Amino acid sequence: MDTDGTHETRTGRTGHIPRPATPPKPTHAPTAGPALGDWLRFPRSSDGPGVWTYGHVPRAAEEPEVTPTRQLVSGALIALLAGLLLWSLLWNGYLGGFWLWPLYMFTPDSWAGTFPSVVASYIWYAIVATLLIVGFGRLGRWPELLGRLLRGRAARPLHSAEPPRPEAGGADDPVRWPQLRGAGLVEAADRLEGEAGGGRMNDVDYARIRRAWESVRVDPSRMRAFADSVRDKGAGACVHPSGDRDLPVRAARHDLLARQVLLGTVEDGVRNPYARRGTSLALDPDVLGTSLLAVGPSGTGKTQRLVRPVVESLALQALAGQAAVVAVGAAGAQLGPDAAYDVVVRIGDPASVYDLDLYGGATDPDEAATLLAEAFVGDVPGIDVRRAATALAQLLGPFRAAYGRFPAVPELRELLDQVPAAFDALRRELAADGAARHAMLRELDARTRQHGAHGDPGPALADRVALLDRPAFAGFFDTTGQGRPFSLRALEHPIRVRVDLPERGHADASRMLARLLLAQFNAAATARVDRSLFAFLAFDDASHTLTAETVRGVQRLRSAHAGVLLTLRTLDDVPEALRTPLLGAVGCRMAFAGVTTWDGKRFAEAWGTEWVETRDVTHRTVFADQPLTRAIHAFRKLVTGKAVTTDAVTVRQVERERWSASDLAHAVPPGHAVLSLTSVSGDRAAPLLVRLAGTA
Repeated sequence: MDTDGTHETRTGRTGHIPRPATPPKPTHAPTAGPALGDWLRFPRSSDGPGVWTYGHVPRAAEEPEVTPTRQLVSGALIALLAGLLLWSLLWNGYLGGFWLWPLYMFTPDSWAGTFPSVVASYIWYAIVATLLIVGFGRLGRWPELLGRLLRGRAARPLHSAEPPRPEAGGADDPVRWPQLRGAGLVEAADRLEGEAGGGRMNDVDYARIRRAWESVRVDPSRMRAFADSVRDKGAGACVHPSGDRDLPVRAARHDLLARQVLLGTVEDGVRNPYARRGTSLALDPDVLGTSLLAVGPSGTGKTQRLVRPVVESLALQALAGQAAVVAVGAAGAQLGPDAAYDVVVRIGDPASVYDLDLYGGATDPDEAATLLAEAFVGDVPGIDVRRAATALAQLLGPFRAAYGRFPAVPELRELLDQVPAAFDALRRELAADGAARHAMLRELDARTRQHGAHGDPGPALADRVALLDRPAFAGFFDTTGQGRPFSLRALEHPIRVRVDLPERGHADASRMLARLLLAQFNAAATARVDRSLFAFLAFDDASHTLTAETVRGVQRLRSAHAGVLLTLRTLDDVPEALRTPLLGAVGCRMAFAGVTTWDGKRFAEAWGTEWVETRDVTHRTVFADQPLTRAIHAFRKLVTGKAVTTDAVTVRQVERERWSASDLAHAVPPGHAVLSLTSVSGDRAAPLLVRLAGTA
């Protein structure tokens, strides 16, 4: 599939590469999990960002006060003894016979000594005993104790009633496509209902066709084409340009109706808010649109438990026409099979079908120079990126004016090194057109005068370009039109892209290309005319990738319906001056188990403090004045080994960190992470301790 969404035959640089024979593509998704109709009808609700809405039932905002079991037992026992004492006093007549007056009032005198009198007496005794049991039972909270003993505290109901679900076959049944029927497309609705009932439609099909219908509502001129496509192809209507209707494999649980991917479960512990304890946590474009930064050492599962599920979710949404996703990682990173992507760019691999556009599809020399300067020297201390961009523009502009394209890597290196043959050839080409290219000759002369001067960024740029002018990259970054370069300008299409960087043998070049991709993504995402698609860029490792300008660009993405996922082993991989701005630029922050206290301190500062209630208990020894009391206290101390004390409890409100640096470094169990979320609309979720999916 080309960058414009058209399907093409995959060929390599060195000729046609045969692909192994594969079985025919299935017509629908595997039948694992609930049927499509049950999945669609299942109730969904949310009470905050990051809530897995599928079957979620909101909980109370605060934990109800629970009486300790020991206190319940003692209260129930005291109430039982008091009830037995009162019954004994009544039965033995110590309190008089007043409690028998109703019996005497409602039974005739003629019943005295007869069988009906005996029956009436025992009925009255039973009534009085029942009243005593009910009264003292409520006083001693016997029902609560009995329920505690039978069910256990963990089994008590935590949620309110489940919200109602649509009735199968009803007017609001999503399987019957009521929105199409309301628009008069009864035939199309019947066809889709039959496809769903026959098992020929999967969740991707439903989401894709629903997305297509939303576009029809925006532009009614497409209604006839939509109806014809549904009538002819059924569940295969409006299919993705690749022809895929599902991914070859799913490594996570997804809900395409809510556009969510299940990430894990919020721990049922005191560190988490009561309303979120035990609930499932998910990510969706609403929170990913504020961008996410994840920090954790190697081996904590950042790739398998975060990056791949998120990329997989966005790839499914791309098949449904809702998103465009670009995943960047080292060659060999487990980001999904090649068949799950439309474009796979393997930089440094001669068998790679696709190339990378070094200039990001830009046609303006100044824009291209800005992107390259940010990637080449944005991480070099002491070099002004703006001066570097000016130096590059003084070469890119004349070269494009002369040859109608930007220079390839070897050509750009020669120009930066002021190779006489390259400069003379460019001058002759520009001089041939006379006055039309006079301005470009002036640019070239200015670059010649500045070359070698104090503070000239040219040598640093040449050294960085030399990292790409290696035999391993021969044939890559071609600008002559002979290759198939991928450009991030394709983000206006529902495309799935994976870029493999040659990190093992060319670490510096990989980092430079990662900076280039981030800069190009920031520019392309904000320059889109049609922002209906959610654009997303995921970095499996963003070490040494961020610069001051790209951090500012990340902050602007949420208004462009786009976001990025950045993972780091430690914040030390980011320049010191950028660590605080980076944590402020992203709306979602995630600290995996094993982070250092230095990293934890940054997260603790970003998450701030909260007011909590503390209870201070002071123990005071009791000194008795009376001889009998002193004797009792002495006997108690002899039995218990402790002096008799009284407790003084002080309750106060104090301000504490939500998560301290020490807690993040030492109190997060393996397989867990602390995650805070912010939605595009501004809703926030406090830092939550999450047990990530796939862990025990």
